[in-house]
Parts: sequence; C-alpha cells; structure tokens
Amino acid sequence: MPCDTQSRVNHKVAPYINMKTRHLSSPSVIVIGGGLAGIAAARALHDASFQVVLLESRDRIGGRVCTDYSFGFPVDLGASWLHGVCKDNPLAPLIGRLGLPLYRTSGDNSVLYDHDLESYALFDMDGNQVPQELVSRVGETFESILEETNKVREEFSEDLSIRRAMSIVFERNSKLRLEGLAHKVLQWYLCRMEGWFSADTDTISVKCWDKEVLLPGGHGLMVRGYQPVINTLAKGLDICLGHRVKKISRSTNGVKVTVENGKTFFADGAIVAVPLGVLKSNTISFEPRLPEWKEEAIADLGIGIENKIALHFERVFWPNVEFLGVVAETSYGCSYFLNLHKATGHAVLVYMPAGQLANDIEKMSDEAAASFAFIQLKKILPGASDPIQYLVSHWGSDVNSLGSYSYDKVGKPHELYDKLRIPVDNLFFAGEATSADFPGSVHGAYSTGLMAAEDCRMRVLERYGELDLFQPVMGEDTHASVPLLISRM
Repeated sequence: MPCDTQSRVNHKVAPYINMKTRHLSSPSVIVIGGGLAGIAAARALHDASFQVVLLESRDRIGGRVCTDYSFGFPVDLGASWLHGVCKDNPLAPLIGRLGLPLYRTSGDNSVLYDHDLESYALFDMDGNQVPQELVSRVGETFESILEETNKVREEFSEDLSIRRAMSIVFERNSKLRLEGLAHKVLQWYLCRMEGWFSADTDTISVKCWDKEVLLPGGHGLMVRGYQPVINTLAKGLDICLGHRVKKISRSTNGVKVTVENGKTFFADGAIVAVPLGVLKSNTISFEPRLPEWKEEAIADLGIGIENKIALHFERVFWPNVEFLGVVAETSYGCSYFLNLHKATGHAVLVYMPAGQLANDIEKMSDEAAASFAFIQLKKILPGASDPIQYLVSHWGSDVNSLGSYSYDKVGKPHELYDKLRIPVDNLFFAGEATSADFPGSVHGAYSTGLMAAEDCRMRVLERYGELDLFQPVMGEDTHASVPLLISRM
C-alpha cells in the first residue's frame, strides 16, 4: 500500500505488491528509519534496481542529523562533526564531491578528542580565566591518569566503571590527586570525556571505552551542516514521512510492516535502521520475537544523552577562541560552549551538556533550558548581552530517538555492537549502534547502512536465483577522490 501523497517525498516508485505475487517484479525492500544509516541503505538498494520504500516516523528526514535554519543560517542540533578527516572515512568522498567546507577543531590523538588546546578559554565560577599553562599541565596529568587507569583494567578480571578505575589510581598515586583550581580543571577534562561518550564516567566500561577506531586526520566541524549530505543521498528515493512503524512480521515469504495508522507494507526483506533508544523502548513489536541474543544486545548496549542549546546573539562579545569552558568541583558542574562564530562567522554559542546534566535539563521548558545555559555563560562573561534567539534539542525525550548515541556500559562486552548488526532471517540492522569500529559517529551510521544494504541484496537475490558474484559491492566509490576542504583560523 502506498503512503499518503501528502507525506510522500517521491511519487515515482510503484507501490508495494502482495508477497504472493512479488516475484513478478523486481526485488523489494522496506527501510525503517530515515536517519543517515537508513538513507544510505535505501540509496544503495535503489541504485541496485531494487524497489525500496523508506518509512520515517518524523515529518523530516535525517534522524539525529538535524540542521536547523530558523536563525537564517544552518545550525546542527544533532551530529555536526566529521570524525577522521581522511580518505579512509567512508563519508569523505561524498563530502568532498559536494564541496562542503569543514573547520578543523583538532588534530590526531588529542586528549579532548574533537578539540585540542590550540584555541580555547577556561574560566572559574567567578569569571577568572584559568592560566593556559595550568590547563596544559592538568591535561598531561589527565593523560597519565588514563595510562594508569589502563593498568588497573589489566589487573582486574571483572569490569569497572571509568570513575571507579580512576579512584583506584588516585588511591595508589597521590601525585595524581589534584586540589584547588587544578582539581576543577581535571573535572572539566572529565566533563569533555563524558560529552564524547554522552554518558557519565560511572556508567562507562573501563574494559571497552577505547575499543572504537579513531580515524586519522583530526576532527572537522561541518560548516554548512550535515543536511546537504542527507538531501543528496535521499534524492529520488520513495520516502514516507509520518509513518511510525509499530510491528514487523517476518516469514519465509518476506516481511510485513505495519505502521501506526494500520497501513501495511510488504517486501522481500527489511532493514531496521531506527535508533537504539527506540529499539530499547519496545514500541516496535517483532513477530516472531527476535532471538534472545539480539534482545540482549539491545538491552545491554548503553544509550547516552548529549544535547545542544544554541544561543544566537546580536553581536560577538566573547573571546575569539573555538570554545569556552567553565571549571567546577564536579564534572556535572562544568560547562562547555562551542563558538560557532570562529567556524561560520555567525554570532552563536552552543552549550552542550551530556549525561545526567543533559537528562536533568531535558526536564525543563525550552525557555528555562536556554536561560540555564545563559546563566552559565554569565558566570564567566558577566557583561553578556541577552540572546535574540535560541534553539534547544531534546534527544533523550524525543520519542523518535530516546537518546543521542551508544556507548559501552560497565560489565557488557563490546561485541554487542556486532550482535546488534547480525541479520535475523530477512531482517537486517543498521545504525551507529551496530558499528563496532565507529559507534556514535555519522560515518559509522553511514557505513552500516551500506553493509546492511549489501547483506540484504545478497540474501534477496540469492533467493531469487539472480545473485551475480562478480557484481561490485554496493557503496564502493568509483568516482575520483576530491580533497576535503578543511581549514582552521
């Protein structure tokens, strides 16, 4: 059954046919979820001459990629970095061909991940700037703490949280215990670590926290936002917006997908590319039930929260640095502001809370959340002018995401990412939480979409008896490489 014309992005693809007669036409696939993983899978299968329909619960595509234009220019409220600006990044060829500029916020191997200490300003709660020499020295101490934490990891057979492992390090090595302002700066480093994982350090596994693969080339902020990437991949696809999937039934004949309004869609296979938080919520039922090992993977992977509160000002009144920070006695009390003016020329600061702090702020109204962020800013810049506009994300409470991105929970193996990706009969799974190498990243989501599409293509064509083993793998880039446009000021 086709989707409503009002909610259909493209009307050129024929509606799905009953499973009993589907072999009279080309192979068919339903993609569930219009984030980057789902869009990438649908694009690859569409280009392989499959009938593809994509069902998306929101009134827009992109998922946790969300570029907002209400300020009059692009602001990413979700994903905004390309992590690993290099030819090995699967997204690099597309971004290069589109000519989308990036702003480099760090090089390789920074203890702050997507930032380094080239351009920043940290302040205490009284508005006094922290000496950069102290920040650098604490950064070196933090690296030593992480090295000692790894030694603790090797000693213990059971898993520990990063916070517990660090407390053992402090008990053993008094020289690494910091006091006064240095202690507060160390808490800020922990705050940024929690931002990378979107979770508090008392929930992150010390056994698995560094299992992800960090591509070389540093980290680049998408100056014009990620939406052009989404729009390019989605061009010409058959996308049904406002179609919230409630049930997925599978059999030897194919799959049947039922949406909230009772409509049903039939196909040879389906790719499930919804966020991990949605799978955890059990709002989508599977018939028959998913295997126990799959349900355990869904339950045991962590899903964290990091939000953005974008404050738009009439003029720039802050230092010309890439980020501002507020140090405090605890990581919960620390703050981080990304300066978009440095990268884009627009007078915008983005406050980015993570973990429990982000969860607590989500309970506020948008106005109260923006006010909270502004109060943090006033602590370091008492003369700050009021924002003229603001934007607030709600990734944790949004029923279409129920979290920002995945992480390794204490006591749970990293192999859960692979288990979540493994197909079940003619159901295939994609998304950042199915990427063992690149969890929590846009390129991780993209690559798993391509992998799921290829697995699906092979399985369906094998059943049709049409599998060509010499056909190039989908997603292989046959275009000449275009260098990425990245700079730093």
